[in-house]
Amino acid sequence: MNRTETTRASLAVPIVLIVALFFLWGVANNLNDVLISHFKGLFSLGDFGAGLVQSAFYLGYFCLAIPAALFMRSYGYRAAVLLGLILYGAGALLFWPAASALSYPAFLAALFIIASGLAFLETSANPLIARLGSPETASRRLNFAQAFNPLGSITGVLVGRAFILSDSTVEQLDRTQAAAAVQMPYLFIGIGVLVWAVLIRLAKFPPIATQPDVEEGVGAASDFAWLLRSPRFLMGVLAQFFYVGAQVGVWSFLIRYVETVLPGTPATTAAGYLTASLIAFLVGRFVGVALMGRVRPLLLLAIFAMAAAILCAIAGVVGGMTGVLALVGSSFFMSILYPTIFAEAVDGLGPRTKAGSALLVMAIVGGAVFPAVMGLVSDAGGSIVGAMLVPAACFLVVLAFGLFHLRRPA
Repeated sequence: MNRTETTRASLAVPIVLIVALFFLWGVANNLNDVLISHFKGLFSLGDFGAGLVQSAFYLGYFCLAIPAALFMRSYGYRAAVLLGLILYGAGALLFWPAASALSYPAFLAALFIIASGLAFLETSANPLIARLGSPETASRRLNFAQAFNPLGSITGVLVGRAFILSDSTVEQLDRTQAAAAVQMPYLFIGIGVLVWAVLIRLAKFPPIATQPDVEEGVGAASDFAWLLRSPRFLMGVLAQFFYVGAQVGVWSFLIRYVETVLPGTPATTAAGYLTASLIAFLVGRFVGVALMGRVRPLLLLAIFAMAAAILCAIAGVVGGMTGVLALVGSSFFMSILYPTIFAEAVDGLGPRTKAGSALLVMAIVGGAVFPAVMGLVSDAGGSIVGAMLVPAACFLVVLAFGLFHLRRPA
């Protein structure tokens, strides 16, 4: 075995362990969409109250993104991954006492802790995958790893559909039994995540993953100060804020939307449309990557954002099965928006790229804001249908970002 083959063999285990993280945080993200429907009935919540599931979750990203980057800079990539997994696992295990106490605030606190762990994972796993191997194949590794995220999302919805949702109403079930439905799924998730942390701790990683990265890492105040004076970068952060808010808002209320516009649809059947949305999202990602070989990324971003805005507007005005299919179709066009905004926002940042990445992860807080806004609109108007105009407006902000920067170099 030559030296190159030996190096590849030594990196195989670390790469597998880190790639799996993309799957794990996909599971957590889209289980929330099931929880919103479940908690709405369990705690007799309005759409605003149910939307606080996403507010608590994505607030964790906002609060912990920069601390995660600073921690990674001081202690290395693997240490940040381990801390992220510990927080993720601890938050998942806290679902057991929260269900026993029938406490909605306790559930929200557990979700905040899970998201705090995911902030560490997302801030560290992406650059770590890029550095575990040859720089020439970094992009291929990243695309491969990111493909596991929507697979995790689909798995999360299927787990929630099978073990948490019920076709019976809360009135037909004992509230204690309904609350207990979340205990076993999150218990297994928590244990699995902590076992994965042990495997990563025991595995042999190269020095690039275990040593501090002070010279090249994020965290210098001057880097953040410079970025906050960069109009192009700030527009990218704003576009990411609105995009994540739109995506999370559509998926959070899709089950509720189906139950509203197709009366009598069982919750498990309604969740099937969410699964279809995630499959469309996965397909759209591969189609979008293929199209980028022929179409400029920013132009494709603008086209996809416009299509998503139109489809959400149709869902917000027309309703019925047409609205349901429009929302499912919008997921196809969401697929490339996050990574394309991310790539265009950090283009040309050079040594400030990691600092920029931390701020872009903070922009995920849009997922905390817009589901709550949609809940307020729904409660005020008496229907979740009109609330779909909120994500439609958000996609127009992404469209503006794409069109504005088509003519402007990095």
